Amino acid sequence: MAYNIQICIDCENAHAQADWWAETLGWPVEETNQEFIDEMLSKGFASPDDLIEHNGVRMWRGGSAVLQPVPPGSPVPPLRILFQPVPEPKTVKDRVHLDIRLAGDNKDAVRADLEARGAKFLWEATEGPHAWYTMADPEGNEFCIS
Repeated sequence: MAYNIQICIDCENAHAQADWWAETLGWPVEETNQEFIDEMLSKGFASPDDLIEHNGVRMWRGGSAVLQPVPPGSPVPPLRILFQPVPEPKTVKDRVHLDIRLAGDNKDAVRADLEARGAKFLWEATEGPHAWYTMADPEGNEFCIS
């Protein structure tokens, strides 16, 4: 049996991180089902303290996700990256990170755009003919672009 996965990223501000990564990847932020929120509130499974308003929309305080676009009717579910708030700041190098393949886009131009939006360039590396930049998102999570 093959399993599907979700990537979870701990962070301080889940909703800001989801917005930043949605723009970076060109993926949409997962919509919050407002009717489901109303149902959970009315049945006592959630309270108003479980919610925040972000960009004018009620959202769960406990996180936000971005979804990989897939064609309508695709049997393959979209990859989901969940950003979840944690109380402690990042203190050490990540043991897992995202590699973003730029599909032919100029990595210097993408790097400049990312830096203008709050990312930090960490180092450049090569292996044979392959070259990439290791970057950090606005909260310090490492990722590579190539």
